[in-house]
Amino acid sequence: MGISSRRALTSAAAVLLLCLTTAGTAAAEEGPSDSPAISADQTTDVNDRQGWEDADDQPLSERTPTMCDRPETWYTITSKKNYHVPSWWNGTKYKDGPGSTMNVSVTKSGTISLEISGSGEWSAGAILAKAKTTISVKIAGSVTVATGHTYSHDISRNKYGHLQYGSWGYKTTWKKWRSSSGSSCDTVEIGHGSATFPTSETGWKYWETSS
Repeated sequence: MGISSRRALTSAAAVLLLCLTTAGTAAAEEGPSDSPAISADQTTDVNDRQGWEDADDQPLSERTPTMCDRPETWYTITSKKNYHVPSWWNGTKYKDGPGSTMNVSVTKSGTISLEISGSGEWSAGAILAKAKTTISVKIAGSVTVATGHTYSHDISRNKYGHLQYGSWGYKTTWKKWRSSSGSSCDTVEIGHGSATFPTSETGWKYWETSS
């Protein structure tokens, strides 16, 4: 076999290896379709985070990738906001007053799950996987709440106190992208929406009202 023939075979093998590597990367980018739930004994109690939700949406400065350096499709998390994801069932929300002290506990167990909405093409599992790597590894598809977790909080004079159990999570916005055809390295948005994620940190949120 001549030198020219050996060079041609080597080049063809390199192109094939590059194609296989790119295809594997694209498949990994989609992420898992489901995420294991976090059980009650894996959560951390964090009560009454003052100012947790006061900040506005925080835009994330992730660079929009191009077809030159990313797979055919991918997701980006475009903004996030701290958010106490409430448990919706009875036995996890209380009101008392005026004045005095509130003494509460979770009296009924349940599950707090992520909520995702959007238009176009998207995968809940892939968005969840992207949020875990972009925002926090504590993010989960669902969090189990057990009974117990007692808590006390003083109520201001002539005010009514409220205590709501939930997960210290996030509200986010997301986008899905696709590489455009050709060699211009442009991208096309093919999906977008919002998502609310619980985390493994759960606890009571307190606030007051006049009535």
